[in-house]
Amino acid sequence: MEPRKPGSPNMKDFNELSDRVIAEGNKQPTLVIKTNLDPENATEENPYLENKLPDDPKEFEDYFKE
Repeated sequence: MEPRKPGSPNMKDFNELSDRVIAEGNKQPTLVIKTNLDPENATEENPYLENKLPDDPKEFEDYFKE
């Protein structure tokens, strides 16, 4: 009996995919806490911006809100 292969027969094997990078997870757990000292505007002092404005500022701010 052959093993079942669910899904599309046209889909590549996961190990053959070359169009993406899969990063390793953190080796230690992390804890992120939002405080009342955090700026209201997500673009202020945000290390993820790297000194440039995001392509979609509204989407960026929505991501960093609750």
